Amino acid sequence: QVQLVESGGGLVQPGESLRLSCKVSGFTFSNYAMTWVRRAPGKGFEWVASTTRSGASTHYEVFARGRFVISRDNDKNTLYLQMNSLEPSDTGVYYCAKYTTSQIPARRLDYDYIGQGTQVTISS
Repeated sequence: QVQLVESGGGLVQPGESLRLSCKVSGFTFSNYAMTWVRRAPGKGFEWVASTTRSGASTHYEVFARGRFVISRDNDKNTLYLQMNSLEPSDTGVYYCAKYTTSQIPARRLDYDYIGQGTQVTISS
């Protein structure tokens, strides 16, 4: 069955960095576009960034541009999110999710599978 397992979250201070990973199985990773979304305490899911199946094209939400980098290693079936210059407002649970197509859909939250998430806390 499809599985997406996130890791790499933690507690860091403002200005520091984290690298999240998402190991997938149960489907042909290289055939699908992928995305990172997050959920802050008491709020709904928020799109963060997406990549096409090859990784050649990436899109970011405004708050992530210039600070976050989404990437993938199709040989390792793994999706990454490098997060730099973290701010307290970045606190939340971060999830990786699979799209149904090889390209990034216009509706960024139109994924069919999502992982369990990894907690990211930014606090001094």
